Amino acid sequence: MICWKCGNDILLEFKPTRKDTCDKCGSYLRSCLNCVFYDPGAHNQCREPQAEWQGDKEKANFCDYFQPRKTSLSKDRRSPKDDARKKLDDLFKD
Repeated sequence: MICWKCGNDILLEFKPTRKDTCDKCGSYLRSCLNCVFYDPGAHNQCREPQAEWQGDKEKANFCDYFQPRKTSLSKDRRSPKDDARKKLDDLFKD
């Protein structure tokens, strides 16, 4: 798992609990921003349709659908325009 706030690589033996925090920056591990379903463009900012709304995405929560994110959040925040540009550049690469 990679911390959404500082990018610290965290080795997990189990799913984090609500009280677990990053050793480096102290942010909560079981938060929306550390979940694979977090998507700022989706309804409720979550791709899991049955998940309940979480007001503060940085705070710890009790979401039953939480799955630890294995990539950094910044990589997942690429815009569709950036993705299209990369595909176009790759297409015409020498």
